[in-house]
Amino acid sequence: MHFGWTEEQQMWRRTVREFAQKKIAPRSREIDTTGHIPADLIKAMAEMGLLAPTVSEEYGGMGMDVTLATIAAEELGRAEISLALPVMYLVQAAWGKVFDLYARPELKQEILPKVTAGKAFLGIATTEPGGGSDIEGATRCKAEKTADGWLLNGEKMYISGIREELAMGGVHMTLVRTDPTADHRGFSFFAVPLKDNPHVTTTLVEDWGRQGISTGGFNMENLPLPDKHLIGEANRGFYYAMEGFTLARILIGATCVGAAEAGLQMGVDYIKQRVAFGKPLATYQGIHFPAAERFTDIETTRLLTYKAAWMADELYGKGAFKHKEVALYAAMSKLRAPIMAFETLNEVANWLGAMGYTKEYPIEMGIRGVRSYSIGAEGGMNIMRMIIARELIGGEYTSPRQ
Repeated sequence: MHFGWTEEQQMWRRTVREFAQKKIAPRSREIDTTGHIPADLIKAMAEMGLLAPTVSEEYGGMGMDVTLATIAAEELGRAEISLALPVMYLVQAAWGKVFDLYARPELKQEILPKVTAGKAFLGIATTEPGGGSDIEGATRCKAEKTADGWLLNGEKMYISGIREELAMGGVHMTLVRTDPTADHRGFSFFAVPLKDNPHVTTTLVEDWGRQGISTGGFNMENLPLPDKHLIGEANRGFYYAMEGFTLARILIGATCVGAAEAGLQMGVDYIKQRVAFGKPLATYQGIHFPAAERFTDIETTRLLTYKAAWMADELYGKGAFKHKEVALYAAMSKLRAPIMAFETLNEVANWLGAMGYTKEYPIEMGIRGVRSYSIGAEGGMNIMRMIIARELIGGEYTSPRQ
């Protein structure tokens, strides 16, 4: 076993950290207040190779492995703890890889170079208004085969990047039923363009966190798509979705680690200079013990997250693991990371006292941001528990439909 970093990984971390702390961190409040990621930051990220970096070089990406992508996610989370910009990053890094793996070459050539250049948005749309994480049982969106392609109908909701795609163009990878008689083997993925599409109507909802990236939904009414917009094989969409969720959960774990690290460091810096009853807060054991707990929680979550990233690279590079093995560790990371980050940031807010309830410190942005991941983004906490329990106890005992 080896827990060190390669020279390439260390150099990449230093590069991303320097960029993120210089260019992104000073503008985190601006992102949260205005509700937008500034265009010049998106351009700068593109120039750094931080937009869909897992996409192959042929289509404008860096061909980056999952571990390097995870390092970048952690550093972006450290710099922008509201996690809006890290959300944009991780969605395109995770699902960009899936798109690159399974979309047709002509569609990849049409979409991916624009995404990696920051001139288009690549999103994911699986959730429906009444469905939540129950993709298999609650998906009502459907696609029917026609003589010259497909016809899509249905509604998606609680989707990231609606406003961004309407502004820039791009596609959302949209999961629909193509075989109503089948279970999870009856889903397919389609690349659905939202901008200037007469067959699509969109809506936006206002989140109380991650303000810099939009959330909303779209309705498809007799939307015609050519065959090239089918991603991968028909009726294999569920498997592609699980692959994308696994990658996204790893990157979520990393962004939460980064945000928690940043928050804890803010707290440590504060308690060293804040004097109460004649001495610094940092001298009190009532601060020492929770600080030690949070520090340990961050490190244990980091280890889970990077193990999942390493396993993903072993899967893609050597076929050394099955996807369900990687999915297990990604689920454990996703189960621990948002709760750990929330508890860490909340603890630091307590140290800050009245200051922690103001916007003088960005702690409140982080608390609002990380909460989205325990509520349900990329699968709620109980979905993660189901995945883990299925491996521990056995699927025959843990299926929600048994």
